[in-house]
Amino acid sequence: MRWGRVGLVALLCCLAVAAAFWISLPSIEPLRSAPPQNTALQIQRSREAAARGRAARRIQHWMPIANISNYLREAVVNSEDARFYDHDGFDSVETNVALQQAIERGHLGRGASTLTQQLAKNLWLGEERSIVRKLREALLARRLEGLGKERVLELYLNVVEWGDGVWGADAAARTWFHKPAGELLPEEASVLAAMLPAPRKRNPRHPSARLRERAKQVLELFGLYRQLPPAEMVAARERLKALLG
Repeated sequence: MRWGRVGLVALLCCLAVAAAFWISLPSIEPLRSAPPQNTALQIQRSREAAARGRAARRIQHWMPIANISNYLREAVVNSEDARFYDHDGFDSVETNVALQQAIERGHLGRGASTLTQQLAKNLWLGEERSIVRKLREALLARRLEGLGKERVLELYLNVVEWGDGVWGADAAARTWFHKPAGELLPEEASVLAAMLPAPRKRNPRHPSARLRERAKQVLELFGLYRQLPPAEMVAARERLKALLG
């Protein structure tokens, strides 16, 4: 009886902690109809700039998803989260693959964060690395899924970092290709998607070998998923070669 009471008290304490943790998470409701004023990552970049004695650069133009090139939408989903429309914010399939590869190689060689998890990190968590942060990220991703896939993708494409002080698809399109986000071509969308793993290190004006290779891989996904017919793929390959040199 005594151990049963101890177990019950422990269970109730765990439930209370879990409930308090859940309640402490930010609400997604303001994001249903309005863009965020600042994200955690933008605030972090401002602090980093201040520590270096300068003001943070910030170029950002909010763009409805209908005004963002479908090529960019497809390139980002294809390359960053191919199962985006099939999961509920946490992709157990990709996570299991990443864990299996980590076991085989002895280290974590690939990420498994969904676009929704990346959005949660950008909006609220910044680049902090801890188990608690990963738990918050997963729970917030589940909350964000309540906004619907199109809204999640719209938010992601408008707040993601695309260079030093360059935030969102329209700012990226205008900065790197001198055109609005709605006019991006497949090869340009592939370059932007290829920047995302390291957006402040990969520069389309001075493309590294890694950026060139990654952009080619992203472009080929259009063909793999039959999003571009063969003739258009051939033309896009040639334009990409000319674009990156």
